[in-house]
Amino acid sequence: MVFSEEEITRLYRIRKTVMQMLKDRNYLVGDFELNMTKHEFKDKYGENMKREDLVINKTKKDKPSDQIYVFFPEEAKVGVKTMKTYTNRMNSENVFRAILVCQTSLTPFARTCVSEMASKFHLEVFQAELLVNIKEHVLVPEHQVLNDTEKKTLLERYTVKETQSLVLLIVSGAYPAAPSYHAN
Repeated sequence: MVFSEEEITRLYRIRKTVMQMLKDRNYLVGDFELNMTKHEFKDKYGENMKREDLVINKTKKDKPSDQIYVFFPEEAKVGVKTMKTYTNRMNSENVFRAILVCQTSLTPFARTCVSEMASKFHLEVFQAELLVNIKEHVLVPEHQVLNDTEKKTLLERYTVKETQSLVLLIVSGAYPAAPSYHAN
């Protein structure tokens, strides 16, 4: 499939944001991947690139057995068959985390499938959100993952429970950057 220049730019920007997000999550990402220019992107993947050529597999810096896949499904609307293909691949390689970069949304059955597989696989689904790295926006303050002591202090300071912390993220305006860190 030959992509338009607009679609190539879109895929380039999404891939760049994904690489930055993986680095923020402490996955091994090389500087050459972060600094790849659009011209280098086109040279690497060619004029006749397919979305499936963009698949990424990364390991954690401190725990090589902890890996993540980033899939770029070809289908405009991802269904259960594609989800099963990805989870079978992940299962065979002992990878239990993945990011799906979809063109539109998942089918209702695929969304149900993601929910049902949540006990074994951690799947995150993104669409156009990855065109821009929200962390680089001038109005988004710098974020950092808190250690257990800092988290306890923060929860006590605002007299909230850990289960209420998402509310704190939304109120503080930090929520748009939360997927970049998704710390566990």
